[in-house]
Amino acid sequence: MTERLDGRVALVTGATRGIGLATASALAAKGARVAMLARSADLLRARAAELGSQAYAYPCDVTDARAVRRTLDALRAEAGEPDILVNNAGIFDPRPIEAVTPQDFATAVNVNLVAAFALVHEVLPAMRAAASGHLVTIGSVADRIAFPGNSAYAASKFGLRALHEVVRMELKGSGVRASLVSPGPTDTPIWDAVEGNDSAPRRFPSRSEMLSPDAVAAAVVWVLTQPAGVNIDELRLSHS
Repeated sequence: MTERLDGRVALVTGATRGIGLATASALAAKGARVAMLARSADLLRARAAELGSQAYAYPCDVTDARAVRRTLDALRAEAGEPDILVNNAGIFDPRPIEAVTPQDFATAVNVNLVAAFALVHEVLPAMRAAASGHLVTIGSVADRIAFPGNSAYAASKFGLRALHEVVRMELKGSGVRASLVSPGPTDTPIWDAVEGNDSAPRRFPSRSEMLSPDAVAAAVVWVLTQPAGVNIDELRLSHS
């Protein structure tokens, strides 16, 4: 992967850790100006500082549509209109259905699916007008395969894949590309909470057998650096 992303403005959600942080780092290394979004303001600013002048910290609750709009206005004023969106923010809390409250379920859907739609809705008009841009959705093996204990996560990720497929169909021929990158289990901090959760199903691989966040980030960069006439509709990743 030698193609640079100089001059591109990329927005990455869930950017303080795991796949989001690795993706922000990889994009900055390729020359993109990277807007990093997450709720934890102090941690986000520290992570952006570590990446250098190519990174911008925007504390934001992506489930708050008005906050998203304010954040995009600030980004446009500081760095320009985003022409790359990486919808990565998500929560994962595997539990049997009877242990998941309606509020838990709604929260997962809001973070994993509704927020992704809100961000696409916010950035897409300018991309259409420019006849360029790239929407990258971070899916999961759980966007296609249902597992016990995954009611909220599977519902939101299946929905996210459906959203991607509709977006891709609507954008065909527009110059705006849309790609779904769906990794298998990836060794990120979300597993810290799962390992301490007695109600979580005991079916996951060991963390040494999982993908690394850097590997997923490299796949995202590969998707983004294909020739303009090539769209990677869907890329599914697994540990070798």
